[in-house]
Amino acid sequence: MPKPIYILNGPNLNLLGHRQPEIYGRATLEDVAEACAALAEELGLTIRFHQSNHEGQLIDWIHEARGEGAAIIINAGALTHTSIAILDALNTFEGPVLEVHISNIHKRESFRHHSYVSLRADGVIAGFGIEGYPLALRRIASLIGGK
Repeated sequence: MPKPIYILNGPNLNLLGHRQPEIYGRATLEDVAEACAALAEELGLTIRFHQSNHEGQLIDWIHEARGEGAAIIINAGALTHTSIAILDALNTFEGPVLEVHISNIHKRESFRHHSYVSLRADGVIAGFGIEGYPLALRRIASLIGGK
């Protein structure tokens, strides 16, 4: 069994589909999780899909991925722009890391233009809506040898 891909989602992503649908769309995080699980199966990968509004929980999952995960896909939400602690945790992970944002953070408020996560990420996908998640999974598959 291959090591799982950790797909980590930060604060407020539990409200996806309800919070600012004009920016984030109407799909829910459950819709995203289901689409990722179906694609992962097609690609011969397994995933662990998590969401937390708590920085420490995200860090704990990153630490867990150090021993158990093949790669990390992370949408850290607003913590992207503020959390050196998440950057430090990601820097301890040796596999590929991809950063995903549903909106184009570079067309939004100036404080969203800086990402601590990007300092570790091997790639960034922003502005493709929830389609950014399957794009990230396909890229991970090519990096680690999925179908």
